[in-house]
Amino acid sequence: MGMIGDAVSAIKATNVRHIALQAISLGMIVTSALIIWKGLMCFTGSESPVVVVLSGSMEPGFRRGDILFLHMSKAPIRAGEIVVFHVDGRDIPIVHRVIKVHERVETNEVEVLTKGDNNMGDDRVLYAHGQMWLQRHHIMGRAVGFLPYVGWVTIIMTEKPYIKYLLIGALGLLVITSKE
Repeated sequence: MGMIGDAVSAIKATNVRHIALQAISLGMIVTSALIIWKGLMCFTGSESPVVVVLSGSMEPGFRRGDILFLHMSKAPIRAGEIVVFHVDGRDIPIVHRVIKVHERVETNEVEVLTKGDNNMGDDRVLYAHGQMWLQRHHIMGRAVGFLPYVGWVTIIMTEKPYIKYLLIGALGLLVITSKE
């Protein structure tokens, strides 16, 4: 009976070690992703270096599901640039083109008006109540590149949360059942 008990103890210890190694591997992957994200934030000067286009308001230039790469330099914002901005009271950032810029030299302030290429009117209806212009602190970054359609994974997981939970469950099952 002692030999069987020793074998069971050895199997349990091996399983615990295997699960611990899997958890450490998963933790290293998540940590690496966070380090890359923070590095991109420092390099691009933007709080959100990558965004997904969620609407068709910028078609045909950018389509729903495209991923945009952002950069925020100290250079002046100019009409014609595509920027990503946030509006007070809204969680989701907006990707639109700058159509007018007012610069106040004496105070070094900039006021910006935006519009979606595919929209009829400017974005004042999207801004906070009573707001007529965006200030520099609203601008999260300028679009400097994009990957078409790659963001659909994010859109699908946001609009259909059960798919996200299925993927997380499948990943968890894979980690638990995988053998070395």
